[in-house]
Amino acid sequence: MTDPIADLLIRIKNAQAARHTTVLVPFSGLKENLVKILIKNRYLIDYKIEGKKPHLNLNLTLKYVKRLPAVRDVKRISKPGVRHFTKLADLTCLTIGRGLVIISTSKGLMTAHKAKEAKLGGEIICKIN
Repeated sequence: MTDPIADLLIRIKNAQAARHTTVLVPFSGLKENLVKILIKNRYLIDYKIEGKKPHLNLNLTLKYVKRLPAVRDVKRISKPGVRHFTKLADLTCLTIGRGLVIISTSKGLMTAHKAKEAKLGGEIICKIN
């Protein structure tokens, strides 16, 4: 069983390690929402949807800060085999420190900070530094 979210995150990390300016990943709505969060939080520059149905791709423009990759480390928390959920009370632990924690809530994907403001818990998707 493959994990499309882990595939997306690792493709971004590997492309930046190889100093690529763009990376192409297969399209899905969940991946598009995740990429929008990464752009909003300044981990990526932009994205475009390319190709024709049913073979759509996301073309991601990678970001570098002083010649260093914006995405230094990624960690997939909740996996298809083992899901990790959090309650509102436990979100404080996730919002402390550096990096970005992305959570899937009943209102869609959002950062841990936004989930805390919206008073929502959910599945912890990943942590990005």
